Order: sequence, then structure tokens, then C-alpha cells
Amino acid sequence: MGFEVTRFQGEVDEELVCPICSGVLEDPLQAPVCEHAFCRACIQEWLSRQPTCPVDRQAITSAQLRPVPRILRNLLARLCISCDNAVYGCSSIMKLDTLGSHLEECEHNPKRPVPCEQGCGLIIPKDELRDHNCVRELRALVHSQQQKLADFQQEMVEQRFQISEQKRELQLLKLPAESVAPLTLWPRTDSRLPWDKDFMRAMRISNPAMRAIADQMERDEVVRWSNSLTRARVTRWGGMISTPDEVLQQAMIKRTLSESGCPPHIVDDLMENAHERRWPPGLCSLETRQNNRRQYENYVCKRVPGKQAVVVLQCDNGHMNEELMVEPGLVMIFAHGIE
Repeated sequence: MGFEVTRFQGEVDEELVCPICSGVLEDPLQAPVCEHAFCRACIQEWLSRQPTCPVDRQAITSAQLRPVPRILRNLLARLCISCDNAVYGCSSIMKLDTLGSHLEECEHNPKRPVPCEQGCGLIIPKDELRDHNCVRELRALVHSQQQKLADFQQEMVEQRFQISEQKRELQLLKLPAESVAPLTLWPRTDSRLPWDKDFMRAMRISNPAMRAIADQMERDEVVRWSNSLTRARVTRWGGMISTPDEVLQQAMIKRTLSESGCPPHIVDDLMENAHERRWPPGLCSLETRQNNRRQYENYVCKRVPGKQAVVVLQCDNGHMNEELMVEPGLVMIFAHGIE
């Protein structure tokens, strides 16, 4: 549901008002064709009952919704709103995009975490102080810690079993656990080696030599994946999207990377590195990108299949200046210009 219009200072443009709840847009989403904007909660509840746009009745599904343009988000962010805790005495007025941080610190917030002064020292919501019982809460805390300890002990038992199984597997392959060199003899498709996360974790726990083997296995897997991709050429570096939205990243690029065989242990890192907040110093601002544009031609780029995007992996770009690379690599998404 949206914010009540009466909480805002001055007039609010009707383009910033949700047609469903008549409140100012909260966490807005947009219809793909007609581009009408709604509060996320409002439109999702509406579409659960009927798959049409509330304004013009065009057919639409929840999966087709997309984030609103940046200009609309900026207009919302600049609106001045009163605090949620105005009824409790707060008279503060702030920009809408700072409301969340203000609420965390607002001294009038009944849910503001405060320390118990009766002896236990626990941090609890302010409005729960009256009914707080130190003995009861400490007992619950002790029980929780005991459960965590029991779970940890069970996990250690399972890890010991996994380690013993991996050692037995190595003995069957006649590869000593202290050896790192024979790593290149292990084919990725060997069904005798369960190369999943538990396997890699067990190898790292066993001893330093096994950790080195696991690290090398992961590096080799990245190289094999890189070699399976098609070399790409970027014709328009100016078309690079520096701040892709979550739908573009998660629903399109990440899924395509996974389907192309991208090693699971680097997928999340690559997607984080698709946004300028994680880019290296040489790419982190529009000014530095313009200054370094001539160096982009030195990148070894691999095509993200079927997308206007490339991966620039560290394993392929050891020749690049460290200010233009990060581990394990970058995903660069473009509006156009990929061949």
C-alpha cells in the first residue's frame, strides 16, 4: 500500500499516485506496455484476482511487471514526508528516500531497539520493555544457543564422514592427499568425483594441501567455461549500462549465465560485478570510463549467449591493468553494440 498523500509537504503530482490505493507510490512497479505505475503490494494483490491493468484493462501478468524508470524514482525520492511516528510526537520532515534510515533512529519509534536496564542487557523493542522478563528471555537465549551448538556438532560429524569418504576416493584413484600436481588428471565429467559444494567444502576442511587442490579445481572450472564461450567484440562501449536493474540482472543475465554452464561458485559474484558499485577504480565513474575508453579494446570479452552482454574474466585478462579488472571478472551489459 502507498503512503498517505496528507503526509507530504506541498502538492503531489498525480503521476506519483497509485491508481489502486490512491496513495503515493511505494516500491513501485510498472506495466510493460501502457507503463502505468502502481505500488508493488497493490498491483500484485490485484493481479492475483484478475490479470489486467487496473487503469486500461490490458492483459498483464505479475511476471511482466518491471521497475519504474529512474526519473520517476528520483521524483519520488525528492518528496518531503512526515515521520511514521508523528502520532507519537515526532515532528521531523525528511526526503522520502531517507525515511527508512530516519525510522531506525527516531527516538519516538515504539519499535526502536533499546537495551534492557533491569540486568540482562538484551536489546529489545522500546514498546516491549514493560512486559519484558529477563529470566524468561535469558532462558530462551540459552536454549537457542544450545540448539545451535547441537546443530554445529551434527554438522561436524557429517563433515568428518565426508572427509573420510573423499580420502577413500583418493586412495581408490591412487592420488595421495598431499599431492596437488595430479589435479590436471581429474576430468570434470568423472562420475566418481562428486564435485558439488559439500565435496569442495570437505576438501578445504581436510588439510592445506586439499584446500589448494579445491581452489585449483575451481579455477580450472572457470577456465573451461570461458573456453566454451564465443569471443565477442564490443562496437559501442558507450552503450554500457552501468546500473542494470534487478529484473535485467536476475531474470535475464544470471539465468543465461547458469544455463551456459557458468560455475555456480562465481555466478553471484559476476552478477554483483555487473553494477558500477562493484566495478574497479578504472570503471567506477562516468569520468574514469571516458578517460579509459581507449583501453577497453584490450579486454578479452566472451559473449553471454543470446544477450547484449559480455563476461570479462580475470583468467582471460591477466594483461589488463589491475584498475580495470576484479576477481573473478566483470559482466558488462549493453543496450546495443555486441557482435
